[in-house]
Amino acid sequence: MNVRGIRGAVTVEANEAGLISEATLTMVREIMSSNDIDPADICSVLITVTQDLDDSFPAQAVRQLPGWELVPLMCALEVPVKGSLERCVRLMVLVNTEKSQKEIHHVYLGGAQALRPDLAKSKV
Repeated sequence: MNVRGIRGAVTVEANEAGLISEATLTMVREIMSSNDIDPADICSVLITVTQDLDDSFPAQAVRQLPGWELVPLMCALEVPVKGSLERCVRLMVLVNTEKSQKEIHHVYLGGAQALRPDLAKSKV
């Protein structure tokens, strides 16, 4: 079994706790379904937000998902590069899996599709 990193990113319409939670949960659910992940196989998750999203902790929303109560989650601020994408939540999910790197499906939703158009699906 290998540890693989699964990336995800989503933009949020406004700096509001409910919108941050909703966008984050949509992204997490898409990562889980696209990669057939069981939360028990997750090593840890690093969540970053841009400086303009300070109304809630995305990890707080994720912890409410069934099976995620014991998954180690950590939030941090994204590096504030001038001109970078605003109102963005990013994830790095480290998971134990038999899948190869090529079999991993990274998830980029909303305006975050611009971050990695080569990996983005045409969803949301």
